[in-house]
Parts: sequence; C-alpha cells; structure tokens
Amino acid sequence: MTASAEKSTMNRREFIALTAVATGELAAFGMSGWAQNKLELDPDSVTNTDYVTDVLVVGGGMAGLFAAVKAHDAGASTLIVSKGRLGSSGLTPFAKGFFTYDPAVESMSIDEFTNAISRSALGTNNPVYTRQLAEHSLARAKELREWGFFDQTLANRPFMVPIQERGIPLIERVVITHLIKENGKIAGAAGFRLDAEETITIVAKTIILCTGAGAFKPNGFPVCDLTHDGTVMAYQIGAKVTGKEWNDGHTTRSVNPAACYDNWGDMFNRIPSTNGVEVHHDLGVDLNYRAYVTGNPVSGGPGGGPVTEEVAGGPFVPEEFQRDFGPPSGGPPGEGDAPGGRPDRGGGPPPGEGGAPGGPPGGGMAGSTMGGASAGMAIHKAEGLVPVDDRCASNIPGLYAAGDALGSYMSGGIYTQIGSSLAGSAVQGAIAGEAAAEYAAQSKVPAIPDTRLKEIINDILAPLRREEGYGPAWVTQTLQGIMIPNFVLYIKRAAMLKAALAFVEELRDHHAPMLRAANMHELRLVFETRNMILSAEMKLRASLMRTESRCSHYRLDYPDLDEENWRAWINIFKGDDGSMQLEKQSFDSWPLQ
Repeated sequence: MTASAEKSTMNRREFIALTAVATGELAAFGMSGWAQNKLELDPDSVTNTDYVTDVLVVGGGMAGLFAAVKAHDAGASTLIVSKGRLGSSGLTPFAKGFFTYDPAVESMSIDEFTNAISRSALGTNNPVYTRQLAEHSLARAKELREWGFFDQTLANRPFMVPIQERGIPLIERVVITHLIKENGKIAGAAGFRLDAEETITIVAKTIILCTGAGAFKPNGFPVCDLTHDGTVMAYQIGAKVTGKEWNDGHTTRSVNPAACYDNWGDMFNRIPSTNGVEVHHDLGVDLNYRAYVTGNPVSGGPGGGPVTEEVAGGPFVPEEFQRDFGPPSGGPPGEGDAPGGRPDRGGGPPPGEGGAPGGPPGGGMAGSTMGGASAGMAIHKAEGLVPVDDRCASNIPGLYAAGDALGSYMSGGIYTQIGSSLAGSAVQGAIAGEAAAEYAAQSKVPAIPDTRLKEIINDILAPLRREEGYGPAWVTQTLQGIMIPNFVLYIKRAAMLKAALAFVEELRDHHAPMLRAANMHELRLVFETRNMILSAEMKLRASLMRTESRCSHYRLDYPDLDEENWRAWINIFKGDDGSMQLEKQSFDSWPLQ
C-alpha cells in the first residue's frame, strides 16, 4: 500500500488522535517556550571579580552621574556600575528638556510653583521634593553646561568629563541582579558582565540606585532596557516600593509602531535645551479612554481628525489646567466644563521632551497614533523606592535611590512640568550622592560571609545550568499579552485586573523559576523577565487597591475622586512570609519604618 493510500484510509478518530498528540507536543516543547537549553558556555568556567567601595552607584543616566560626582566630591570612594553605557543608559539619549527655575526670570515664587504642582497633581505630589526641584535645578544646569551637555546630541562625552577629571571608576555593561543586606543594613551587590563570562561581587558601605523606571519591553518607545531591576532587587531585601498604579501614556505611530528610531529619532538627534515654569496636567490616559469608548482611530487625537462626538465620563482634569482642543469631552459631570474636561487635554508635545503623553511622536509625523508604547512605565519620579526623608534614603539603612528609581512623587501621579523629569534626576542624584557619602563616612566596611556570596553566585548562574526550561523571550511575550491591553493596564476594572493577576501569579510561581539561559545575553533576559513579572503583580495589586480614579490611574468601576479615603499613596513591601503586602501612606506624612 502506498503512502497516499495509507493516508486516505485513516479514519476520523485516528486522525483526531494523531493531531492531538502532535498539538500536545507543540504545546509542550515549542509554542509553550519550553525547550532544551543549548548551552554556549560552561557555567563552571565563569570567573568572579570582587570590588570594595564606599559608595556604589548603580545606573549610568543623569541621576547616576550626579550621584557619583557628588559622592566623590564629598570624600567617598565611589564606583559606578551600569547595564549600558554612561549617558546612553535607559532614557538618557531621549531626554533633552531640562527644567530650570531662575528666580531672576520667573514671576512665580517657589511656594507658588509648589502649590500649583500640588493642585495639578490632585495632591499626589510630595511638596518637599517638588521644592527641591526648583531650588537646585539652576545649579545642576550650570554644571551640565560647563561639561558640554547642552552643546551636543549625545550625553556620553559630557558625562565622561567630570568622571574622568575625578578618576571615578566606571564599569559598563554589567547587570546587577542582587542587592545584599547584612545585619539589617545594605552591604553590597552582585551581578555579571554581558561581554565576558564573569560574575562580579561588590562590598559597599552604601548603594544609590539610579536604575531608572521600567516597562514591559513595549514597542515604539525607547524604554526597552528598563525593566524595574532596581525596584525589584530592593523589594526582595525588604525595601518599600510605591507608585505602581500610575501609568505613563506615551504613544507611537500606528504605521511601523515598533520602529523606535523612526518614531522618536528627532529626539535622539536634538541638542538638549532648558525651559522655565509651565505647570500643566498631562494625563496620558485621555486617548486610552476615548479609544476604549469609540474604538480606533481616535477622533481628537494626534492624526485622528477633529472630534465628531462627545464622550461622557473619563479622567478628570482640574478646570485650571484644561486646554481648549475642541468640544467638551471626558471628565466627571459637574467638574470643570460640563460634562468636564477637553479631548487631548495636555495633548501637544512639550518642548524638549519629544511629545507629551497622548501627544504625537517626535518629528510631528502625520498619521494616527497608537497607545501602549510605554506600557508598564509609571509617571517619572512617582514610581520606585519609598523615601523616608528628604535626602533620598529608603527604609533600608545605607540604601538610597534617585531619579526614576525613587518614588519621590516630585510631580505626583501626573506629568506637571516640562523638563522636570531630567532635571529631577540631576537634583536627586546630587542630593543622594552627598547623603550616601555622609553615611559611608560613619560606617565600617561590611562583612559578607563567603558562603552567602557563593550562594548568590550560584543563584545568578542557575539558569545557565538548567538543562531545559522556558525561554525568557516567550515568557516576556506572554506577560505583554496579559498586561499591555488597554482594558487591563489603562482603563481598569476589578474583574479584568483580577483575571490578569491570576495569569501573572502563574508566571511568577511556575514559569519564572524554570527560565533557562544559553549565554550571558539570555541570562540578562532571564533576570529582566523575572523583574517585569513582579512589577506586573505590583501594578495589578496597587490598581485593585486604589478604589478611585485620580491622575493617571483610571477605574471604570470607580470613576470618581475619593478625597475621604484616598488622599494617600500606596506602598508595597515583602511580608515575612514572602507575600506581597500593601499599605497606605497619607499624602502629608513620611512612611512608618
């Protein structure tokens, strides 16, 4: 009997059984991301190098630069470790607008500026850090100008000027995976090199996290290297984290949305500039709400044509900060314009920042835009470690954070001042650097047991030793499919948040522990994927807990402000049993330590 004849005589039951087996094999070994680990190196041949320093700065962006410079100038031995290149890490190449408050020019006093930010932020800002931004921004801009920052498009050369002048050690292309705590205090960190088969361990009296924000590796926005690394490492050793319910709303164009340079290339090629006071209220979720109600393309959005119909409900904007982009739309009835608000509120691109949330991508490209380009990232300065004082300290002695790694709420749960993101990183980096140097001067070099260091190195290399497992890219794609949809991350309601949380818990418990890596690059992806999974859990739990709508957090089932119960931030910490715990912190208080 020929092969073709044999196929023709196969009955329906046999065919179904055969295809079921084949499908099962695909699910188990292909489509599920599970596969044999095809190792490209010998994990047992990976070497280790030890370092000792007073102050360890993790991160090579604007905050990391000033943290290292000011710590060194205060007399501390300082080491910088960066996952990328100094001045090219995270969003640094994209950040070109720098806010400066010049009392000789501005008609608004610092008190008036701080109060205006608080009104726009609906109380979500920390006025202590808002004031610091205004008080120190001009001095930081002056130093940057002396180093040549405002004379060229790329930040690496001007950033290297003060580092080389001071001889500050710099280690680039290193992924820090573990923060180490001994006797209740920070003691060091560990990680691995991307371009060599080598782990590194660092004993440090104090650490400043300048690791930036984080996202879920979305398409079309230059945020793919930021995966909440600092936040999650600190959470794992007991630090409190805040700001996870807020959402950045930057868009990208709908044509070739993953072409990051096509969408934002003009920002990379722009020479940085400064700007003064312009308090506004950039939501970023306005267009998400309109898209949820009307579908796409969004009328009133960039490239979306004129508004053709009103949309009831939606995020609230104080009347003082509404902009007239067309007929009334969005916002709760009775608040501001009836029914409240304006479409595209806060819409156009702010000078030097390449497009406000909801605004068009850089370059003013024509055509419709799409959301989710920065999915997983919260508002700059509203997400990260909880500060316990005005000097960027966390609840763990010796551990500091600055810039987007510090949940300082400098601007609150909304974008309120053009250029404040970059300026705030410089200001906070300097403050944290000086504070860390003072702490280090009063501290002894920590002692970390060799057994503890060996345990950490084994944990770092474990995915390389795994004979089979899940690929990090597949798990990341699964996480993106769960978290990035508009009806989960931006336009929220309890049922969808709980459903997404169930999936994320499955990834956390069953997939993350079985991630494999064949080389040092895949090892990086393993740790980034784990970090994003935990951050997703934080975002979902915080979004469920905040039963109101405020600033960039919008709940369909709780669409109104709740001033009685929710004049508070949400802090997240790891419980004694390992579970994720959440607590409220009143807007007008520092956290309980």
